[in-house]
Amino acid sequence: MFKKILIANRGEIACRVAATAKRLGIRTVAVYSDADARAKHVAVCDEAVHIGLSSPKESYLRSERILAAAKATGAEAIHPGYGFLSENEDFAQSCAEAGLVFIGPPASAIQAMGLKAESKRLMAKAGVPLVPGYHGADQDPALLQREAEAIGYPVLIKASAGGGGKGMRIVTAASEFAQALASCQREAQNSFGDSAVLIERYVTRPRHIEIQVFGDTHGHCVYLFERDCSVQRRHQKVLEEAPAPGMTEALRRQMGEAAVAAAKAVGYVGAGTVEFIAEPTEDGGLRFYFMEMNTRLQVEHPVTEAITGFDLVEWQLRVASGEPLPVKQEDLRIHGHAIEARICAENPDKQFMPATGTLQVYRTPPSSSFERSDVRVDAGVREGDAVLPYYDSMIAKIIVWGANREQALARLDAALAQTHIVGLHTNVAFLRRVVASRSFAQADLDTALIEREKASLFNAPPLAAEVAAAGVVAHAIEAEQALQGDDPWSRRDGWRLFGGARRRFELEIQGQHRTVVLERAHRGGAMTLMIGEQRWPFAAASAGGGRHEVQLGERRLPLSVYAFGEKVSVFAPEGAATVSEVDVLAHAGEGAAEGGRLTAPMPGKVISFLVQPGQSVKQGQALALMEAMKMEHAIVSPRDGKVEALLYAPGDQVPEGGELLKLV
Repeated sequence: MFKKILIANRGEIACRVAATAKRLGIRTVAVYSDADARAKHVAVCDEAVHIGLSSPKESYLRSERILAAAKATGAEAIHPGYGFLSENEDFAQSCAEAGLVFIGPPASAIQAMGLKAESKRLMAKAGVPLVPGYHGADQDPALLQREAEAIGYPVLIKASAGGGGKGMRIVTAASEFAQALASCQREAQNSFGDSAVLIERYVTRPRHIEIQVFGDTHGHCVYLFERDCSVQRRHQKVLEEAPAPGMTEALRRQMGEAAVAAAKAVGYVGAGTVEFIAEPTEDGGLRFYFMEMNTRLQVEHPVTEAITGFDLVEWQLRVASGEPLPVKQEDLRIHGHAIEARICAENPDKQFMPATGTLQVYRTPPSSSFERSDVRVDAGVREGDAVLPYYDSMIAKIIVWGANREQALARLDAALAQTHIVGLHTNVAFLRRVVASRSFAQADLDTALIEREKASLFNAPPLAAEVAAAGVVAHAIEAEQALQGDDPWSRRDGWRLFGGARRRFELEIQGQHRTVVLERAHRGGAMTLMIGEQRWPFAAASAGGGRHEVQLGERRLPLSVYAFGEKVSVFAPEGAATVSEVDVLAHAGEGAAEGGRLTAPMPGKVISFLVQPGQSVKQGQALALMEAMKMEHAIVSPRDGKVEALLYAPGDQVPEGGELLKLV
């Protein structure tokens, strides 16, 4: 077994590897960029080495710096995590040439499976069914469009060298192809250093089912069953579960054996995932097609760990050190059901626009680090950390286990309800709605689930105004009681020698101004909360740590409240809301939002402007393309107007809120 390894990654996967290594008595070395100097993964490792600027191209993708860090610290092996250099055959080969163990498959296997087009040609020779498509080396745009027309729309354009939804677009008509192709190629080049794409028939109701495989250096290979990863947005996974609902033993064996055959065909060693697209057949079964092989550990590997009871990172370390796999295929069993939810910094109601900011509050349910338990949280952040635009938007993963799927669903909703994040937009509330949706609850799964259920998933009704107001008032009472003295003249709770007391709160709740009145009876008696003509008996008791037990009419509510300046975030069992306490005097004289400006919704780089000064535009028309968090985003016009000026040039970095152009 190794004595010291270097972890060539960041975030939750680096923390995950460090935790397993520590349990095995292995020392760890972290690497970090300018942006990551105080990150959690740096703190949990035994040593850390700075490798460059904040941009991945100047740090985590600089293989020579990572190799130098490993040599300088005496590391024997490098764990690549996922993303960055984890599927780079040149890096794997460089590790071998430097006398370092690459904790992953050999470079030859990465090369064979890393390029989607090449891997599909290899699978075709092996007799694995493929989706009809073009996987050739000729990347002439005119040829690619002809191939798309020959396949028949809709088609899917996919980056040949990558994954994770980057460099991928669905094209439904010939008129859309050229623009979608150019966008895919740019994104593929930026993410993977290779602009090559392939074209495939788009399966209209596909399920995304993948098989976890594991090989060792002694010629053994097993499959650890399947995961269903069908719930996706922007071709990126949102929820993953194991085992796949509705999977028969016969189909599981067929897919598992096909995945093992694919791994053995390239001499695979270590953890890998063979991904399949499955579509329903007329007899109610599933027909599957090989999609790609990810030659690394997957983000969703914890659900496999939860149903098998094995630590796959430990397997990686043991196999890389020359040990055989600890079990044979016939020894593997499925126990219960597990689901993983990816907590991301993004705004689902704005087309999942990535968000940046500081984690002013980061609270998650109690969890274990690995052992099969009701709840597990894998995270690479701590309260107070900043989510920056340079890296992926994922903050954490919540993994739940249950004896069956129904129990796992209930536990996931409860765990998400206990996840409180303040300081930026997240998808937590959206995930709760997906889990509660008819399609997901009934396991009616395919990659179009979010689009099919969009009426209930987006722009959902807000937390009731009286509940949000009750949280603000409860917090105010607690804060004032903490400041008051022992004598009645120092009290701040509305005590009066004669008569009752009334206090007004001017609040902005879900974009609407509300005047909330708290009325207290004579000498600190019963309280009443009023909004307009509505009245509710009210009582509140602090439980510490921002937690309050509130009586609102006939309801008894556990609320968690966090205040930062004028912003108050209220978390209730049914949802959350951010409320602004309006100080009328402080904002006197402020006018409406300035018009005629169009600003960047996040920090990023301008790829191109799609309009020119003097050009008339329509509401919803794309005006510019920006790159942020490794994805390309279109900036659209909020109204009809005319472009007066462009204030940046392609290639420029723009801060969040930076004015991109002027509209008149």
